[in-house]
Amino acid sequence: MIIVMKTSATPDEIHHICEKVKELGLTPHVSRGVERTIIGVIGEEEKVRVQPFETYPGVDSVVPILRPYKLASRDFKPEATELEMKDGVVVGGKKVVVMAGPCSVENRDMLFEVAKEVRSGGATFLRGGAFKPRTSPYSFQGLGEEGLKYLREVADQFGLLVVTEVMDTRTVELVSRYADMLQIGARNMQNFDLLKEAGISKKPVLLKRGLSATISELLLSAEYLLSKGNFKVVLCERGIRTFETATRNTVDINAIPVLKHETHLPVIVDPSHGTGKWEYVAPIARAAIAAGADGLMIEVHHKPEEALSDGAQSLLPKKFRQLMNEIRPIAQAVGREL
Repeated sequence: MIIVMKTSATPDEIHHICEKVKELGLTPHVSRGVERTIIGVIGEEEKVRVQPFETYPGVDSVVPILRPYKLASRDFKPEATELEMKDGVVVGGKKVVVMAGPCSVENRDMLFEVAKEVRSGGATFLRGGAFKPRTSPYSFQGLGEEGLKYLREVADQFGLLVVTEVMDTRTVELVSRYADMLQIGARNMQNFDLLKEAGISKKPVLLKRGLSATISELLLSAEYLLSKGNFKVVLCERGIRTFETATRNTVDINAIPVLKHETHLPVIVDPSHGTGKWEYVAPIARAAIAAGADGLMIEVHHKPEEALSDGAQSLLPKKFRQLMNEIRPIAQAVGREL
């Protein structure tokens, strides 16, 4: 349920409503829009109905939210969220953001070479896994904190932001020390304890869609983060598991406009994991921007044949620069910048 305040509502009137909501044992979430303020009420709606909030000073109307994802919905926040990062980087704004780098942080020298290339190509985030969730327990699992240190050092050297995966509630604080944005991977999309912990951290979160998750399930996972007061959430379409085996996953291009319609949260696309083959990364990346994505996550490696993970889907630096040149006019055609 949302309480829509009048444009003339004062800060004291808004505070008074929030206090009344808390007295009912519910949680208020204030969203200040361009024209008016909306207070989202999380909890049992029956408790709200016993209070005549419509009669309180400053209240314009009380509206039920029928969607199960309350805070993520456009009903709660009609305008798109623009997530402001440091160094003037905005996710969800007019400029398309690109997160690029290796699948795994293998060593410092490799990361340095790749970071230099993606920065010169126009990326704003350095991506790379220090902790790697692998299907096989015998595959490379990442360098842990050593990898995090390399990410921070190299990113700072090239003026990049760091996005990296967190896999465990016990390492949220550790990863937060080094990363600018926490990534919650597809396998952990419904790890609700991890979502809660990441929400409490208030660190920006990139939430990837699960292997077989519906759009509603993705948004309900985002709701866990939002319900903890963390509105710095970015959604990522990275392909879902279907009957098709020609590609690693099936990128759901439909999900981009659907998510942009349903939620105010920024949406990016990962065509590397979505296709699993470097030859298909560029076409899907172009399609994603045309469909309205706010950004891309691209795997780049200077020696894909030697990569410890996902070499087959990694672009060579020259292919990455070519892709950036290809998507620039597409971004302009849909009113965006790169």
